[in-house]
Amino acid sequence: MGDFLTTHMTTSTSPRRVGRRALIGGSLAALLTLGSASAWALDTYVIDHVEVTNASAATPASTVQVVQAAAATTVTSTSYTSDTAKITVSKHVTGTGANTVTYYVADVVVSDATILRSAFANDQFGTNIIATTSEIADQADAVLAINGDYYGFRTTGIVIRNGVVFRDSGARQGLAIYQDGTMRLYDETTTTGAQLVKEGVWNTLSFGPGLVTDGQVISGIDEVEIDTNFGNHSVQGQQPRTGIGMVSTNHFVFVVVDGRSSGYSRGVTMTEFADIFTDLGAQVAYNLDGGGSSTMVFNGALVNNPLGKGTERGTSDIIYVAG
Repeated sequence: MGDFLTTHMTTSTSPRRVGRRALIGGSLAALLTLGSASAWALDTYVIDHVEVTNASAATPASTVQVVQAAAATTVTSTSYTSDTAKITVSKHVTGTGANTVTYYVADVVVSDATILRSAFANDQFGTNIIATTSEIADQADAVLAINGDYYGFRTTGIVIRNGVVFRDSGARQGLAIYQDGTMRLYDETTTTGAQLVKEGVWNTLSFGPGLVTDGQVISGIDEVEIDTNFGNHSVQGQQPRTGIGMVSTNHFVFVVVDGRSSGYSRGVTMTEFADIFTDLGAQVAYNLDGGGSSTMVFNGALVNNPLGKGTERGTSDIIYVAG
């Protein structure tokens, strides 16, 4: 993590729960002892299913002008500046003792929203294909990256990445990031991937819940369940979190909260997470995959401390700023 990050001291409080990946692992182990269920469990949650190879070479259905980051850049330990992007990363610590919360904020201003991109593990689209955020970021030549929505853990949702529709099976509340530098929450079940691309959507994320809309924390988010597939019913309690928000057009904030580490960071509830975004001035914010997946990488280095162990866990995808 390093001494280069600015530390801000405030206070806060909040309860704790077992991670959903731990639940999945325990449930999967139990299933494997049942014999007839083992093949299904392995096929569903373990074996790679590659649907698209060389995914980054896929082209949008409609022509999109992709703006490459300028070659001439100035990089410091806390910031990155080019002709197309300005990034500032800061560390924040709130509370003390068992109520300590440690989180990292990347303030991102871009000249064009297509600089904000996504990349898949191994450059392949499908289920159960994973790599660490650092590995995917290196593959994509990313300046800044956070873990995405772990689309590969499920087979539903609308997945549009860099203007290309990879999956079109609406199931939940999603986030749409537009080429014009705005983002909004939307109901996946009321539209299609093709329609969203036609409307100018550049990337979608399918996890949730939405945290902030019109600059206000959304009520009831501490009771929301993300999926109904086994082992993944709830993301509630004080957890490590990853999320993305929009302050204004082409001005975004990436937030990663560490957790499940006594004395270092307990994690936050969903409402506490939303409060962080509103404090940063976000008008819209959305929750991504969390727990041990919560990771921020900047300038080739791991910024946060996942689960207090400093070890990254594999994930399906990242959201990143192109370098």
